[in-house]
Amino acid sequence: QQVFSLLEKAWSGSPVQFAWQKTLGNFLAVTGSDRAVKIFDRHGQKRNEITLPGNCVAMDWDKDGDTLAIITDKSSAIFLWDANTNKTSQVDSGMRDAMSFLLWSRVGTLLAVGTTKGNLLIYNRQTSRKIPVLGKHTKRITCGCWSTENLLALGGEDKMITISNQEGDTIRQTSVSSDPSDMQFSVMKTDERISTRESTVSVVVGKKTLFLFNLNDPDNPIDLKFQQPYGNIVTYRWYGDGYIMIGFSRGCFVVISTHIREIGQEIFQAHNHKDNLSSIAISQSLNKAASCGDNCIKIHDLSDLREMYAIINLDDENKGVDQLSWTDDGQLLAVSTRRGSLHVFLTKLPILGDACSTRIAYLTSLLEVTVANHVERELPVTVSVEVEPSFVAIGVYHLAVGMNNRAWFYALGENNVKKLKDVEYLGTVASMHLNSDYAAALFEGKVQLHMIESEGLDAQEERETRLFPADDDKYRILCHALTSDFLIYGTDTGVIHYFYIEDWQYVNEYRHPVSVRKIFPDPNGTRLAFIDDKSDGFVYCPVNDTLYEIPNFSPTIKGILWENWPMDKGVFVAFDDDKVYTYVFHKGAIQGSKIILAGGTEVPFSHKPLLLYNGELTCQTQSGKTNNIYLSTHSFLGNLKDLGPNELTQMLTQTLMLKRFSEAWEVCRLLNDQSGWNELAKACLHHMEVDFAIRVYRTFGNAGMVMSLEQIK
Repeated sequence: QQVFSLLEKAWSGSPVQFAWQKTLGNFLAVTGSDRAVKIFDRHGQKRNEITLPGNCVAMDWDKDGDTLAIITDKSSAIFLWDANTNKTSQVDSGMRDAMSFLLWSRVGTLLAVGTTKGNLLIYNRQTSRKIPVLGKHTKRITCGCWSTENLLALGGEDKMITISNQEGDTIRQTSVSSDPSDMQFSVMKTDERISTRESTVSVVVGKKTLFLFNLNDPDNPIDLKFQQPYGNIVTYRWYGDGYIMIGFSRGCFVVISTHIREIGQEIFQAHNHKDNLSSIAISQSLNKAASCGDNCIKIHDLSDLREMYAIINLDDENKGVDQLSWTDDGQLLAVSTRRGSLHVFLTKLPILGDACSTRIAYLTSLLEVTVANHVERELPVTVSVEVEPSFVAIGVYHLAVGMNNRAWFYALGENNVKKLKDVEYLGTVASMHLNSDYAAALFEGKVQLHMIESEGLDAQEERETRLFPADDDKYRILCHALTSDFLIYGTDTGVIHYFYIEDWQYVNEYRHPVSVRKIFPDPNGTRLAFIDDKSDGFVYCPVNDTLYEIPNFSPTIKGILWENWPMDKGVFVAFDDDKVYTYVFHKGAIQGSKIILAGGTEVPFSHKPLLLYNGELTCQTQSGKTNNIYLSTHSFLGNLKDLGPNELTQMLTQTLMLKRFSEAWEVCRLLNDQSGWNELAKACLHHMEVDFAIRVYRTFGNAGMVMSLEQIK
């Protein structure tokens, strides 16, 4: 999904350099042959333009993304742009020759700058101390990298590799056979596997071989050569447990291992691009790798490289693509092209969504929320929002989105959406729920209940808003929910409070021995599932003040959804990252009420359940779409005609467990077996469905039972 494209006149015709702000990924710095660096935010709006005396040679963000450093070919100054103040400052490098290389340390505030004559400057941003090191190399410094222990490796046109400490003293050096490029520090896997220190420098030599230099074993460097047909090495990335992914100019994409026993062995190879490959990128947080070439991007899953996750085609780019880079959090992927344009794609969305009966609202792009109701066959409506939300809430007539301490409210019309107002709260909102008239926001242990639209309703003043708990109560609220009649919340002292909105007063409370972490009322508000601090699950019925433990409740459970199908009372699911467990509440059976586990269903990777309707689970995915999964416990809802007696018997067990007696009747009809009808009749009696039991006994001609039951009635 494309977020934005940039094409500035000043860049056109030649490739651009670009760099994402580290850590945060809020800014993208871009420069072409236009003597300027332009800073864009993550929505493609230009935030600043830094005019330079010459063309930009190199730029780099410091580790926290606070400062962007830039060097040019016409000046001995280092330009620094501060992301927090949006101001540019200059530092004089004191170097007499032109600068050619620049890189921030990965752990501290040190900046290394190399020149065309092989001199080096190490600048400490915090103390403003400068260490000039003359003659580090005899020719232009072209590449380099910092280790996590602040060692600096550099390569130059003098075909030398130097390793220096942060004071600039050379501690190791070695010569290579051709020009070095693309240098990286890494942890090399030896058999002992004790060392987690970055002691290996890898560097491409003469675009053909990969040279591995171990600082602890400097006399035995390793030279890895590759097959001639691959062409030149374009770029490479270390990842995982000592693996290197290498992109070759003729379109191949190869993974090798650096484990000593299998060093240089190809683990995986794919001819991803027909004519050429220009860049590869890896996102650890997404667990994905991407390569680009010709005019497309291919994204692979790192856990199984054979699996192609996505292919993005850029059909308009006749000159082909150039460089590829992900933000640190893996949300955005930027690709530049040879003609000087830049495209940014959304690769991962925060999974934000909410449901109110069968209507759902979910984030479909960074600034877009979609409201849909598949059950009622309503057309989905997309809402453009003003900020990237951190929470979304949907009600009967309204949508709310917000971040930090603000929320924006929208009224949902027939097929349009109207912005109503925005509200500021007294703290950062953790979650919000809506019903037809009220919104309830949870922040910093408190809940604010307020009317969404107060104008025009002759509402009494005190009914407008209320803050919970009252000042003299010393508990913190950890979770809350809003039904059509009640505000319900759970506290760190283990109390669940019911506040009746109609009478504007508390009507019920339940005391639990430990604090209540999450609550989930059913659609009518007559039952409440909750998870406590020990990660145990319960269902509470306020009508008769009884509590039932949920059996076999996994401690990894993230949430609970109740069945929204009006006929199905008492079915709910509990879900964690991998699985959904179906439970059913057997209320008022002969042996009393209890909850039973009906079965489990696997959930695909990073699917978050949002709505359950008649055994169909609607889930959100990272790409901002929804996907429907059918619960394995409801497979009797499929086509039963072609099933054999064994499967039908299994279906019968399912239907009886879920108290779906009319479906069970259908299964019995197909089974056409005395024992099946008997099972059904016994289950009906167990749940005190006497009339239905009489129908069943009558069907298979058990007159004695029919007469006995008629007398009971």
